[in-house]
This record gives sequence, structure tokens and C-alpha cells, in this order.
Amino acid sequence: MTGQMCWLPTLGSNGELILHLRTASNQPWQPYRTRPEAVQDYDIPHGSKGWATYQKLRHSGWTLISTAQARTITFRQNLKTA
Repeated sequence: MTGQMCWLPTLGSNGELILHLRTASNQPWQPYRTRPEAVQDYDIPHGSKGWATYQKLRHSGWTLISTAQARTITFRQNLKTA
């Protein structure tokens, strides 16, 4: 199964970006740690959260979506459901 990946902030992260995933464009973004595709992070101080998962999934054919594009898509989806 392939999907989309994006670096987005989470609540309480002080702007730190972590990897978010989804398997279909109509699904909401989910932090990588909540997904079965996630792998253990590298033991690197201050390293990017989700980098190991990103590398695994990118090699498996997943697509990286820019943060700006993901925010635009999410905003449009929220308008449709409002």
C-alpha cells in the first residue's frame, strides 16, 4: 500500500514538524507514530521525528507532499465539511 507523507506541526509541539501520513487523499493527516507503517526513530539528539519512517516509506513508493500544499488541501477539505 502506498500513500502520502507530509511534515506538519502537532498540537503542543512549539512549531516542531513531525512526519504525518495518510493512505488516501480524502483522509485526514495522522502523526506517523499512530500508524502501523511507523518504524522506530533513530537515536539522534534533536533529530527529525519520523525520519526513519520517511526513508522506509519513500523507498516503498510513498509520495512526499509539501507542508504548504498539505495545509491548502486540509483547508479546502474543512471548507467542504463546514
